[in-house]
Amino acid sequence: MNWRRIYALFVARNLEFVRDRSSLAWNLLLPILIIIGFAYAFTGDSPEKFKVGLVASAQLEPSALEFRSTRYIKFIDFDQVDSNLVKVERHQIDLLFDADSRRYWINRSSPNGYIVEKLLIAAFSGAAGKLQKSLVEGDEIRYLDWVMPGVIGMNIMWGALFGIGYVIVRYRKFGVLKRISATPVTAMEFLSAQILSRLCLLLVVNLLIYVGMDFFVDFRMHGSYFNLLLVFILGSVNLICCGLVVAARISSEEVANGLLNLFSWPMMFLSGVWFSLEGAHPLMQKLALLLPLTHITAAARAIMIDGAGLLDISDHLLVLAISSAILLFIGARIFRWE
Repeated sequence: MNWRRIYALFVARNLEFVRDRSSLAWNLLLPILIIIGFAYAFTGDSPEKFKVGLVASAQLEPSALEFRSTRYIKFIDFDQVDSNLVKVERHQIDLLFDADSRRYWINRSSPNGYIVEKLLIAAFSGAAGKLQKSLVEGDEIRYLDWVMPGVIGMNIMWGALFGIGYVIVRYRKFGVLKRISATPVTAMEFLSAQILSRLCLLLVVNLLIYVGMDFFVDFRMHGSYFNLLLVFILGSVNLICCGLVVAARISSEEVANGLLNLFSWPMMFLSGVWFSLEGAHPLMQKLALLLPLTHITAAARAIMIDGAGLLDISDHLLVLAISSAILLFIGARIFRWE
């Protein structure tokens, strides 16, 4: 590959994007409007039902069955207590109940946990023996803190898919690729320049969004900025390669728009951007693991909220890296100039 040709294409694509002021403004304003409007709308009152984690190795006694039949409570079955206590601390569930030992855990700062505790005590009011209460300490995480990593990941998704897929299809439709094919530029050089250009633009735009929103709303960041940057770089490359596969052979903007929406909308709703998949159908949870935005959001949340290190998120990074290489190989093999 000739890096001078790649650099020339890289600069040309960046200038094209910067000079398109409407596109630049939209990429900056959309995530900010979403964070301010959507996140603050749900900061005070959670739209979700009560969630209770239930650990039981034997058949439930009558009082526990009565509690489990309570309406408006989502019961989630767990195998053990210790690994799920953090979910009480992080307000992912409102109460954790071990039916075998009649012991339950709540977070003292959770209003939902207080209400569910009263319902649990009422269900066992006529039973012999007493319930054992344990407190789990933990600062309440605002919905804004929880949703911020997902919003940035979603903005990367839109910018990567449409910024690559739609643009290349437009180039092919208007004969730009045909002209480039008459030059010494190879397909790999052209695709490499597009990837590097879009990656730099995504990182700069989302860095500005991150810094600006952190100044105004002061969201959580307990981990390493380097680790977070690495997650967003790998995630951006992965989603860019997804856009390349879509645009490799298509010449119709309408078809490209439909396929890109087919990829992006399921990711937006099934990747845990807006709501937790805790308690969702197992098939949905497995399907979510096939989506790159799921791994981007989960890894970014682990770093920002829990202070996770590289080893803690290594599974997400490995999935993003391997799938990026596979998608890039497929996109390069099936790419055509006309």
